[in-house]
Order: sequence, then C-alpha cells, then structure tokens
Amino acid sequence: MMKTITASDGHLLNCWFEPAVGERRGGIAILQEIFGVTDQLKGVAAKYAALGYEVAIPALFDRQERDAVVPFDQAPRGRDMMLASDIEQTVIDIDAAVKALAANGGKVGVIGFCWGGGLALRAAQDLDIAAGVAFYGTRLPQYLDRPLKAAFLGHFGTLDDHVPAEMLDQAKAYLPEMEIHMYEAGHAFANDARPSYVADAADLAHARTTEFLAKHVG
Repeated sequence: MMKTITASDGHLLNCWFEPAVGERRGGIAILQEIFGVTDQLKGVAAKYAALGYEVAIPALFDRQERDAVVPFDQAPRGRDMMLASDIEQTVIDIDAAVKALAANGGKVGVIGFCWGGGLALRAAQDLDIAAGVAFYGTRLPQYLDRPLKAAFLGHFGTLDDHVPAEMLDQAKAYLPEMEIHMYEAGHAFANDARPSYVADAADLAHARTTEFLAKHVG
C-alpha cells in the first residue's frame, strides 16, 4: 500500500510498502527507473516480499511532481525529471525509506534499476544499509568519489549502450570490491513490461540477487 514518509529535511514523499510474506527476514528498498513507482516495480516488490522481505519503493520524483508515473514510451519526460533531481535530496528520500524499514527490525538492503541502480551505489556508500544491488545502474562516473560501506552486487548487459564497457571498467577499477556479473542483453533486460526484457538473464540476475541478500541481509 502507498504511505507517506518524511525525509530528514521535512519533505513528505509517497512510498509503496509491500509486507513480508511469512516470517520477516529484513527490509529491501527498491529504487525506481526514470518512470516512477510503476506497476512493474510493484511486481518486483511482490517477488521479494514472497521471500520474506518487507519492501519499500520511495517515490523519488515527488519533489518534482507528486505521484508521477511515466509511461515506458515517454522516456524523455522521465529523463528530464531525473536530470532535474538533486542527488543529495534524492539520497535523503531513499534514507527515509531505509529508516522506515529498519524501524521494523532487521537489516536493510537496496536494489536499484537504471537510474535507481546508480543511486543504489550511492546508498551503499552513504547510508546505513547491509547491501546494495544495481541492475544496469547508470550515471556511474558521478558516484566514483568515495568508498563503499556495504557489500555491492551489479548486473549489467554486454549490449547496454547506457553503460558502455569503458564506463563499467572505470567503476570496477575504482571499486574493485564490487561483485559484477555480465549478461548477453541490453539495457533494462530485467523489466518484464518492456521489449528489452531477456527472461533468462533476468531470472539469473534475480537468483544471484536472492542469494546475495540472503547472505548479507537475512
């Protein structure tokens, strides 16, 4: 269900919460692509909630436009909103979701997709989390300015023109402790609502993520 949470600067933002199924193992914050809190992301939340995690998806566009959900065929609109976002404000919005999960007990991990994948890297550098996971995280160079504080796993496609090989090599050189897996796929290969979806790659990436979270979160 959608609830309102409060960031440390007083900003009120919406956040989708998916309750854990069965015994709660910890929390996971899922960070959006440039399309907002979509039904597709809510489906991802349900997948991890079924594993015993309480899941939260903060609405990271709420500072630009409340309740913004951008259709997948209107990427330029989402990109504009992403570019208008202030990274420091976005991180404290993520932290609000992390703290809401932590208040219910256990460790918290973060999973991000596309824009959210890069933000998951920043969360693993700045926030009190146990683990971070990026699915084809973008804009990586802007995050190569500080060390990791949490374990980090990245999934990237060999055909992803948003994250060229040289960009990923730069990130791996700066943060060699990252665990990186490559897939024969392009960008957004794990989004089952888009033509870019590659089922085999997505299934393997989620399986590796499940194992990683079980190790580091609970």
